[in-house]
Amino acid sequence: MKHSPKLAILQSLDALDLMQMEEVLTHIKSLLQPSAITQHAFKKEAMKEIRQALRKGKKGLQLAA
Repeated sequence: MKHSPKLAILQSLDALDLMQMEEVLTHIKSLLQPSAITQHAFKKEAMKEIRQALRKGKKGLQLAA
């Protein structure tokens, strides 16, 4: 009978000591929740691109007038 991937993961987790478990948990949490810095940097970059697009739009309208 084949072992399921979930069972293999559980068995390998059982073999970890406390320090290794903490490292695995920290790593999993970092994968599931992007840091606030990353979210802030993404928002900042998006706002910068929006401002640039709006400025281009205004310049195009002024030249056409």
